[in-house]
Amino acid sequence: MFAALDLGIDLDVWPWVWLGTAVVFALVELTLVAGTFIILPFAVSAFIAAILAFYDVPIEVQWGVFVFGGAALFAFMYRWAQRFMKVNTMDPGVGADRLVGLTAIVTTPIVPDDTDRKGRVTVDGEVWGAVSDVPRTFEAGSRVRVASMKGTRVVVVPIESPNEATEGEQA
Repeated sequence: MFAALDLGIDLDVWPWVWLGTAVVFALVELTLVAGTFIILPFAVSAFIAAILAFYDVPIEVQWGVFVFGGAALFAFMYRWAQRFMKVNTMDPGVGADRLVGLTAIVTTPIVPDDTDRKGRVTVDGEVWGAVSDVPRTFEAGSRVRVASMKGTRVVVVPIESPNEATEGEQA
């Protein structure tokens, strides 16, 4: 009934066919599809089919394990990945945007007419190029707040100290 499943290959060769299939699928998974786990379930099911073939399990069972086992593993991994992605969402402030609102220390002066954009700040342990929309020079060592990102540079504004705020209110 299922004699066509052996494809004319000697039964002693099938373990090596499955093992080769498992290795090829695993290599394709790692190199071409960059670890997206699309082909990995079928690599695993081919490896299991190889083990079964070494124990002389009928070819029909080997094919069933490869096809249906791979499909079942794929469905399981897909559902697991969906749950994992829902639980582990990234916060909105990721990447460079995580710096907005943090305090920075000016390491290279930031001047308003700096066409070379040499201003630098250290924020969160990283050195960033900095610009400012405020027409004022920020000297090295002064503290500023990151207001936004402009390309690969941080846009900084002065930090008002409590003394400056009360002096401005009294004037």
